Amino acid sequence: MPALKLILTIGLLIFGHPLSARPIVADKYPESLLYDTPVEVIPNVWVSVGATQPSTYDNSGHNNNLSFVVTSEGVVVVNGGGAFLLAKALHDEIKAITDQPVVLVINENGQGHAMLGNSYWAGQGVAILAHEEAAADFANRGPQSLESARRRLNERAEGTEVVEPTEVFGDKKVITLGGTVIEVLHLGPAHSPGDISVWLPEQRLVVAGDIAFHERIPPIFDETIVADWIETFEGAFADLDALYVIPGHGHPTSMAQVRRFTSDYLIYLRKMIGEHIDAGGDLAGAYYVDQSPYAHLHTFEELATRNAGRVYEQMEFE
Repeated sequence: MPALKLILTIGLLIFGHPLSARPIVADKYPESLLYDTPVEVIPNVWVSVGATQPSTYDNSGHNNNLSFVVTSEGVVVVNGGGAFLLAKALHDEIKAITDQPVVLVINENGQGHAMLGNSYWAGQGVAILAHEEAAADFANRGPQSLESARRRLNERAEGTEVVEPTEVFGDKKVITLGGTVIEVLHLGPAHSPGDISVWLPEQRLVVAGDIAFHERIPPIFDETIVADWIETFEGAFADLDALYVIPGHGHPTSMAQVRRFTSDYLIYLRKMIGEHIDAGGDLAGAYYVDQSPYAHLHTFEELATRNAGRVYEQMEFE
């Protein structure tokens, strides 16, 4: 077993996360715009793990996971990336690993860090697939995402434009490529419109997308319905019974770990807000409910109070 994979495996078995996954903000791969070098999770399935902090110039907007599956008939990439040059950097790594061409890019949702790199892939003649709700979300908010990326990334946003997916789907799309079965699934409402997961049933590996988080606090947006997200996670997503999980954010891990940092967190936060409401608490007080069991996670300072306020607004009249 390669040394890096052995280290990751030991960390996963003992601590529930790789030993290298301790809070580190510095770029782990300074030779590339990628935050970290791609790692082979299981044979032919790779991921370049993004920073678990917000998107910044220093991490080149690479604050989510960029995955790819290598087959004998081409490569499938999961996530377009947050910028043209970031997508190109991923492609350079893929070309160093295999001679197979990239034949499909799958956008995990309509957020900028999933779709702004489409501008690179489209220029390579690669088909781009997304859920219909994600495509609509990006069509609506893509220009705003682009402007935000240009402000953060400066020259690292060069070449980035709003390019929408070339194909959309509803609940499920099955792709068989080089003998590998790849199921692209919309399992239900979760973190943002059109969230999808990419399931490899024969390998029991799921590229979860933003239905599942690891090592950082999940963000709750205005459009996120937390009760629905919990139901989707504990229902259709858990029913996959995945052995390997590549989350939307954080290192590859197990179903137990992404449950701990996703649905367990959301259930806990609803419980705390529920108790606050039952005690007659108001919105101002809701921001300060106890979330200390999760204070060690990345993005806690940026998201915890905001998440609490949004959950209060959802639960106030339940």
